[in-house]
Amino acid sequence: MGSKSFLRVLAPIFLCAHIILRSIHLTPNIFLDLFLYNLIAVCVVLVVLASEFLKDVIGRYALATGIIFWIVGSVLSTAAEFFSLPLLSSNIAKIFYLLFYPCMIVAIPRILGNGKKFGLLEALDAMILGFGLGSLGSALLLRPVFPKFSGEIVATFFAICFPVGDVVLLALVLTLASITAMSLRSGLLSAGIFCFSLSDFYFLWLNVNHRYTFGALSDDVWLLALILISIAITQSHKTSKNKYVVPSVLIVLSIMTSATLLSITALRPGYLPNFILFPTITTLVLAFVRMTIALRESRSIGEERILARTDDLTGLANRRRFISDLNVLSQGTQFDSALLLLDLDGFKPINDKYGHAIGDRLLKEVSLRFSRVLPDGSVLARLGGDEFAAIVSGERATTIDIARSLRAALSYPFSIGVEEITVGVSIGHVSNDGASDLMRRADLAMYQAKREGVGVWSEPVL
Repeated sequence: MGSKSFLRVLAPIFLCAHIILRSIHLTPNIFLDLFLYNLIAVCVVLVVLASEFLKDVIGRYALATGIIFWIVGSVLSTAAEFFSLPLLSSNIAKIFYLLFYPCMIVAIPRILGNGKKFGLLEALDAMILGFGLGSLGSALLLRPVFPKFSGEIVATFFAICFPVGDVVLLALVLTLASITAMSLRSGLLSAGIFCFSLSDFYFLWLNVNHRYTFGALSDDVWLLALILISIAITQSHKTSKNKYVVPSVLIVLSIMTSATLLSITALRPGYLPNFILFPTITTLVLAFVRMTIALRESRSIGEERILARTDDLTGLANRRRFISDLNVLSQGTQFDSALLLLDLDGFKPINDKYGHAIGDRLLKEVSLRFSRVLPDGSVLARLGGDEFAAIVSGERATTIDIARSLRAALSYPFSIGVEEITVGVSIGHVSNDGASDLMRRADLAMYQAKREGVGVWSEPVL
């Protein structure tokens, strides 16, 4: 048996031993209640950290951290039964118990998620769903069970937070288990969270009714829950290449439910318990954060799409964008347009003489002159190097006049630095006839213009 397999069976063996020994020794015992009890939870942490099936590092360490927080709380609360500790130790223990919940909220979606494809938005969606359903469950389930809280404000705070946290975890794990592929992992994790929540509710009920006895067998249900969770992550879990997605309708229902409960609480104070304010407000805050991130990502995607279709140097459309527009043009029913292919004359010697920096500035100036000449609605693109292209609307004679205007735009020199640079252009003109070879024909017309030295060459009309 390997070390990892040994770790997996160690915690269940210790739990069985603890149950048997507790049945024999009914009174509190330091070895049983302080050492052996918490040693079982430590074994669970080791199993979690050693798991080779939970690939998500954040999920693994969030789960391990949550259980460690729970162990610290357990050690402090148990030690207080045997030793004289400061009065604050009880509240400190409860704080550590409470830290278990945010760690689990982070861990559960990653345990049931799809590995590397689980992103920030998916985590927020899962938390919105968990807190939204948790607020509804708190309103419907906790109010009749715990109608009134009395006593100190700190004790009341913790008495409220634990059951609300349990409802949130239950809602989160059951919802995610239902929308992801069913597996042994999701079943064991759901069972573990259910046992943990059940133990919490039973403890709270006993405490409210002054029936709780330290060291009762019911305390072992918490350990059973942790063991089930640790076994869950040792099970293989089929991952998907696609991102796991929480259905949008569930997200909307969670937000609407939280907003409705918050409105009822504001309009009719006392009708619903005040402790639902935490999950409802948390749901709405998370929804706002999710919306902000989504808008930023959408804007970023939009900018990336623009950059992918824009020439970096001139800011004109690039070849990809132009070919796309040309395909739309050739497939359309409106043929009163033309394709112009422009190639600069004498650019290479200028680039070689003055360097690439001057050459790039010249290309920018050329693109500006071309843009000023073209009428509104035209498409101008830099295809690469010193080659440009344009799509212009109008009858044949009109588009030929536009081509000549483009050539005339370069008839006077460019002032770049202290240099006066002159460059020409050869233009191939092809009227749009709906054919798919417009680009090839325009290229032939452009080379004909270069050979003939006429500036603009228009493909003859057949």
